[in-house]
Amino acid sequence: MDILYNILIDPFVQMGSAPDFFLQVLWSGFVAGTLYSLIALGFVLIFKASGVFNFAQGIMVVFAALTLVGLYQAGVPAWFALILTIGAMFALAWLVERIVLRNLVNQEEIILFMATIGLNYFLIGFGEYVFGGEPKPMIAAELGLPTGSTTFEPFGGIVIIEHLDVAAVIMAIVLVTALAVFFNKTRIGRALRAVADDHQAALSVGISLNQIWVIVWFAAGIVALATGIMWGAKSDVSFALQIVALKALPVLIIGGFTSIPGAIIGGLVIGFGEKLFEIYWGGLLGSGVEGWFAYVIALIFLLFRPQGLFGEKIIERI
Repeated sequence: MDILYNILIDPFVQMGSAPDFFLQVLWSGFVAGTLYSLIALGFVLIFKASGVFNFAQGIMVVFAALTLVGLYQAGVPAWFALILTIGAMFALAWLVERIVLRNLVNQEEIILFMATIGLNYFLIGFGEYVFGGEPKPMIAAELGLPTGSTTFEPFGGIVIIEHLDVAAVIMAIVLVTALAVFFNKTRIGRALRAVADDHQAALSVGISLNQIWVIVWFAAGIVALATGIMWGAKSDVSFALQIVALKALPVLIIGGFTSIPGAIIGGLVIGFGEKLFEIYWGGLLGSGVEGWFAYVIALIFLLFRPQGLFGEKIIERI
């Protein structure tokens, strides 16, 4: 009975007895979920265009952030370094399409997936050669990102809201809104969905596959840059950051690989779940809940709803 009490009742008693701390945990989960959603957005963009999970999205986050910091450390003003980094992500998108994707039109999905694995390891090696392997501080203040915090006192307690976290949430909302409009209201967005369905059919009706892929990889690069800035501002920029990007896989499994709203909902599910279970059930489940919680939830979805909450149901043609 004690075990059942500790699992089913005691955590909720703790939430009710310290509501201010509960709100702090919820805010931390919301911010973490927002950042997970930002990472997942880049994966969704590439998957919509090619139907392939982009294994290199994590290193693109690191590469974009390191390019920004590296340019600033080389003496380039912060905002001009940001513009140059955006240009670098466009150049990367163009090179990926020209060298890698152009030769793989209408190939099996596993071949495209293997190509992104190769791109991942190339960017790791190239990034370490150019920028070195040591962690670097993000130039958050130089870019005008807010610092400090605001303290609230609800229920007689204290809740601290970091201004940087608020900026991350606002950035995520802006990016999600812009991408939703792009995919649903523009000609390029509709063409992108056609490309994902059938490469040859898209080519036959005059859709430029090469241009679509450049645009999509560039958009994914912009998302990677935004993600790298926000994650780097919370912790230094290093190649270890790409490990965090692996959390996007459970997020995509939960929300659906083709759904932008699904990426948001999936990220929030993981963010809230990690924080709540770590704080209130961590004593029963052991330390390090945040390390494995997302993958357990993803496994449950794979068993009972493999297409995710908003994904398209998979129908195999025989």
